[in-house]
Amino acid sequence: MKSKSSTSARSAKKSTTKTGAQIIVDTLIEQGVDTMFGYTGGVVLPLFDRLYDAPINFVVPRHEQGGCHMADAYARASGKVGVVVATSGPGACNLVTGLATAMMDSVPLVALTGQVRTELIGNDAFQEADTTGITRPITKYNSIVKDVKDLARTLREAFYIASTGRPGPVLIDIPVDVAVNKCGSAGSVAMDLPGYKLRAKGHAKQISTAAQAINKSKRPVLYVGGGVIIANACEELRAMAEEAHLPVTTTLLGLGSYDQNKPESLDMLGMHGTAYANYAVQECDLLIAVGARFDDRVTGKLATFAPGAKIVHIDIDPSSISKNVHVDIPVVGDAKVILRELAGQVQYQERKVWFKKIAEWKKKFALRYDQDSATIKPQYVVEQICRLTKGEAIITTGVGQNQMWAAQFYKFTKPRQLISSGGLGTMGYGLPAAIGAQIARPDATVVDIDGDHSFNMTMTELATAVEHSLPIKVCILNNGYMGMVRQWQELFYGKRYSKSYLSNPDYATVARALGAVGITVDKTKDVPAAVKAMLKEKKPCVVDFRIEREENVWPMVAAGKSLSEMDGLDILESMA
Repeated sequence: MKSKSSTSARSAKKSTTKTGAQIIVDTLIEQGVDTMFGYTGGVVLPLFDRLYDAPINFVVPRHEQGGCHMADAYARASGKVGVVVATSGPGACNLVTGLATAMMDSVPLVALTGQVRTELIGNDAFQEADTTGITRPITKYNSIVKDVKDLARTLREAFYIASTGRPGPVLIDIPVDVAVNKCGSAGSVAMDLPGYKLRAKGHAKQISTAAQAINKSKRPVLYVGGGVIIANACEELRAMAEEAHLPVTTTLLGLGSYDQNKPESLDMLGMHGTAYANYAVQECDLLIAVGARFDDRVTGKLATFAPGAKIVHIDIDPSSISKNVHVDIPVVGDAKVILRELAGQVQYQERKVWFKKIAEWKKKFALRYDQDSATIKPQYVVEQICRLTKGEAIITTGVGQNQMWAAQFYKFTKPRQLISSGGLGTMGYGLPAAIGAQIARPDATVVDIDGDHSFNMTMTELATAVEHSLPIKVCILNNGYMGMVRQWQELFYGKRYSKSYLSNPDYATVARALGAVGITVDKTKDVPAAVKAMLKEKKPCVVDFRIEREENVWPMVAAGKSLSEMDGLDILESMA
């Protein structure tokens, strides 16, 4: 006869045994996850069964790509790690665009994908795909778990890797038998990653050298990328910029890191950046890059980029330094830490001559448009959105002309205020991003400034917003074209508008059919009233602005041209 003590011990052991699916849910909760996005399917049913009673808000999109964009935007808006789930095969494959978007823009994201049973892997089983093989180039790290004992550790490592250093998406592929198998221990919470070393504190000598260069410079420019926002270093950036009295320009994803209403702001630089930012970069004697990677949309022709400047580059990713542009003073480490140290070493310089020159460029080449047009100008729409939201909304965008007009004419003052696909340029991003951002920031006004063709790609996600009673606002700058493609066809292909036009639906009717509010605007005088009505709505609202069909984004640096070779400056000057 067995003793009571041995029976109790056996019962205690049994009670601590968990399925892989339960381990996943418990580990997610341990990591602070309260919101997830994803789509169910056969091999992830064990996980969804455990999620049924879990204290996690789960949002089901209309397509896995939309869910991945939602998780991405949730991460950007909140600063947390976004989480998305998909089943094996087509479900996992549908995450590819979202993962690549997050990878290019350094977004902390964990994707959990189901996989066929371990003994079937490699046999072309139903809904099997080599998920780790497919996603290896577009994730910071990925792994397939083949033993339930490794599950908790692998998940903890995923969150750690996704959120530290230069953040990025991590994918964990989980065969269905691992999800149903049982394990008696969740393992250690300690991180032991021998090949993954982080450097937060910059080299003191390099910081000192950078400070000396700033103090000696006559024509400096501070060039800020999205890495400053990711590092939560905007206050440190602003303090350092004010202490040294520096003009500041930002990349698209850096918008909001520095208040654009300040006189020292040069707004955005690059292909569709301001002329005054581009000229300042080309004529500066010192370029201080922080959390930026010198991508081609910023630099233009590399051989002529900032030709007279010594370059300081502050970045947590050592592989980004001198990757595209030779750097004179590299500083590897966390921007927040380094900028704080720099602020204590830089000295205020008046730089009257330099700021006078910048003021002249600003006056001569201000962003302008025809305000007497008989048709709705998209720039005017964006200005009215900015005015009526008092510049405090979270703005998401599609990709194309709508994105550039939003970047040019909405003045951003705070970090995590612009949520847009930068490096990959993903059309269809704006609407699901608005959903993710609204869930992350329920008290914020979230406006998707979208293009008609970007909106077409993911418009069914409007039903997701309706289902969850999310008061997102969608402003479609509807010109009937794939606008940026049409602009290039006009400029470089003799106005041969090959396949850049499609017939659009009546968006207001589509919105109402999906349970949202729909408004159509085709007169300039009606724009302010429509924006006011949109902002008052407590449910999803789509406003279809029928804008000037062949309006172009100016200025523009054509591919292969120098930043100082901008098209459209004569057009801007003529409207002064």
